[in-house]
This record gives sequence, C-alpha cells and structure tokens, in this order.
Amino acid sequence: MQRFIGIIPARYASTRFPGKPLADIHGKPMIQVVCEHVADAGLYKHVVATDDERIYNAVRAFGGEVVMTSSEHPSGTDRCGEAARKLELQDEDVVINIQGDEPFISANEISLLKSLFDNPSVEIATLVKPFSDAAEAQNPNKVKVVMANTGKALYFSRYPIPFVRDAQCPTPTYYQHLGIYAYRFKTLQKLIQLKPSALEQSEKLEQLRWLENGFEIYAAPCDYNGIGIDTPDDLALLLKNSPTL
Repeated sequence: MQRFIGIIPARYASTRFPGKPLADIHGKPMIQVVCEHVADAGLYKHVVATDDERIYNAVRAFGGEVVMTSSEHPSGTDRCGEAARKLELQDEDVVINIQGDEPFISANEISLLKSLFDNPSVEIATLVKPFSDAAEAQNPNKVKVVMANTGKALYFSRYPIPFVRDAQCPTPTYYQHLGIYAYRFKTLQKLIQLKPSALEQSEKLEQLRWLENGFEIYAAPCDYNGIGIDTPDDLALLLKNSPTL
C-alpha cells in the first residue's frame, strides 16, 4: 500500500535568517504554523527533520513529531533522505519534501502533488505556477521550468525560458517552479547518492542533477500564492499583510 509521508527539513543556521524555523508568527514558531497546515493534508504522517536541539525541542513542545539529522547535509533533499531512512519507510512510500519557510502551504497543494502518483511510473513530482506578469520571469531568483505536454519537466533554469526569438511570436506562458518535491522512497535513496553535476553547479539547482542522471520529474500547475520567508524583511511584510494564517 502506497503511503504519503511529509518531511519538513528545518535547520537553524540560515545565512540570511538564523533561527528562521523558530521565528514568531502570531504567537507560534513558523515551523508550528507549517505543521498545522500540513496536518490537514491527509498524510500518513508528517515529521520535522532538523539538526538543532532548539528546533527539536520546539516541535516536541507543540506535540509534533521530529527526528534529528546530521548538520552536514548540503540540501533539504539530503536531510529528507536521512530522515526517511530513520522512519524505516517502504520502497513505494512517497516522501513529500515540504519547505519549513512556506507558512501558507495548504492541503490543496499537497493533495495535487499526491495525485501525480496515481500514475505508477512517476518517481519524482513537483509543482509549478504560471507567472502573473511575464516581466517577473526575468528575476533569476525565481526558477523557471518548461514542460512537455505530458507534464514531464524538460528543463529548469534561472534564465527566462523559453526564449522568444522573434518579436511577432506570441508570448509564451512562463512557469515558476515551486520548491516542493515528492519522491518515492526508493528513488530518494538513489538521488542522495548522486554526485554534483555540471548543470547543477552552473545554475545552482539540485534538480538538474537528477535530470542529468536520467531521472524524470513530473510537474503539475497550481495557483499557489504563498510567500516564502527568506529574510526578516519577508517576515515583517507577512505579519503586516496577514493578520492571521
């Protein structure tokens, strides 16, 4: 039986926002807000994966499940891989890697991601959303993706792809990649064994390592309008504009 397990990587030592998972959002640590939203998604279970005792203790204090992981992981995927092993998952279980700095994440996005695994050939899945303004696609901090008609991702880039060669061509739909992934447990264990690749190092995008090694990633469009919290200024803006979450 296929089970869906949410894993929320949470590290304390963020360069731009140290202690971010414990940042206060209307009287609760951010990691608690994320967990409460994930709890509505009908997952088999959801677990925080951290390398810091302060985060570990905070999660235990609000009744969440948490596992300690190494402080040496270079990415959230690697941290998910260790946590998944500790949970002793089965090969066909699906791990959903949920970012701990997305307090607006909801059951809608997670349910859409789960639905992609109705296709037994899907090993890795993610979400995208159309840019509301094509000019936003010029921002290299917003990752773009082009997809086949089947939903299979062809390439991810910080460059605004697809390139429009002729001015008379219709403006294409630009899709922004959302940093939430899901992988079958057996696939996740393969991904974390891969060495950094040339495209990955060029674009600083770990998913390109997977594509270069022949793994397929399927993406579903959604209308997610959440705000990722990368800096204290992002948090201040959220608190100003969102009296409740």
